[in-house]
Amino acid sequence: MDAAERQIWFVNTAHIFTHYGLLILATAVLAIMLQEPAMFGTDYGPILALGTGMFVLYGLGSLPMGWLAERFGRPALMAAFFLGSGAALVLAAFAPGPYWLAGALALMGAFSAIYHPIGTAMLVDAAGARVGAAMGINGVFGNLGVALAPVVTAFVAAWFGWRWAFAIPGLLSIGIGLLYLREGPEDVAKNKAAGKPFPEIPGAVVRRAVVVLLTLATISGFIFNAFTLLLPKLMAERLANSPDLLPVVGLLAFLVTICGGLTQFTVGRLIDRNTLRRVFLPLACIQMPGFLLLSQLQGWMVLPVAGLIAAAIFGQVTVNETMTARYVAPALRAKLYSIRFFVGFLGAAAASPFIAWLHATAGGLGSVLLVLAVFAAVTFLCALAFPDRKEELAPELWAAPPPRGAVAAAE
Repeated sequence: MDAAERQIWFVNTAHIFTHYGLLILATAVLAIMLQEPAMFGTDYGPILALGTGMFVLYGLGSLPMGWLAERFGRPALMAAFFLGSGAALVLAAFAPGPYWLAGALALMGAFSAIYHPIGTAMLVDAAGARVGAAMGINGVFGNLGVALAPVVTAFVAAWFGWRWAFAIPGLLSIGIGLLYLREGPEDVAKNKAAGKPFPEIPGAVVRRAVVVLLTLATISGFIFNAFTLLLPKLMAERLANSPDLLPVVGLLAFLVTICGGLTQFTVGRLIDRNTLRRVFLPLACIQMPGFLLLSQLQGWMVLPVAGLIAAAIFGQVTVNETMTARYVAPALRAKLYSIRFFVGFLGAAAASPFIAWLHATAGGLGSVLLVLAVFAAVTFLCALAFPDRKEELAPELWAAPPPRGAVAAAE
């Protein structure tokens, strides 16, 4: 394995830790209510809301990453991700009360903000012409973190206590960060991408793609985070409503999210052979009816419907991240990824307090799922508005003059 391949593996591993760390609280809250009620209380909503600062800094922190990378280098920021987020999780494990836990999680969110704008840009540069496949594999790693978070957290919290559910991944992240430091400061992915020509895409097409991308980032960020946060509670309310079944809740949430991870691998390969819109549109069609149906279901039918929604949501993530690679020149990618993830994580940050408030005031998760169906309708409109250009698959065609009068229709 050469240096570039090792760097890709570190980037993929960082994707696991990013999503795993952000979702520990979503399951740990069920154990915290049972194991330390005197310190943290027994209400689901207020404890879940302790993660609000984490998601806010996760979103805000992504904005300056493109500029920080120019000053300190992308490898230095990736090392800071592993070491900083790991140390913050260890601090969360020692939390003596709600404010300490909220502060430690917020610190973890700030370091986790490094991954997407920096890691994704490094991955795209290293992938070359096979961006879709690389994004798909990277998405599998990220969603492995999403899938493992509820099940591992549930078992560790049930057997050893909720504090170990934060400490163990924190120590692992620090260990991997120390290994990454041995790779040195050279950005091998950036060097590999150097000198590769990028086609001149008409400005109107780029603007249209970027507007849809940023709109979609906000909507999909909210949907993704809300869905992954509510999954453990959804499984507990609809399938395993007993404190003794916490490991079962985690396992059920794992089964749902693994559907999304497998879909991202398939979607990544489809993207390399199809335009983005042709892959995106079917995924967007699934989400709204899926949320409407899930809001009414009880019992075991919740599992396949939730799995189908997860497949659509997570598969769409691969499409979203490939949009930038196909329509934005390499020199601007890190900055646009910073902006894209910034607006996306603002939507994600709203998910935690929104679920807590709506669950408490509007009659449970059914109301949350109905609101998610409305957001999914906007996702469908974004899919309709995105360009469908054959030049995505043959970039040399961007330089060819379009047939007379065909520009508007092609867009």
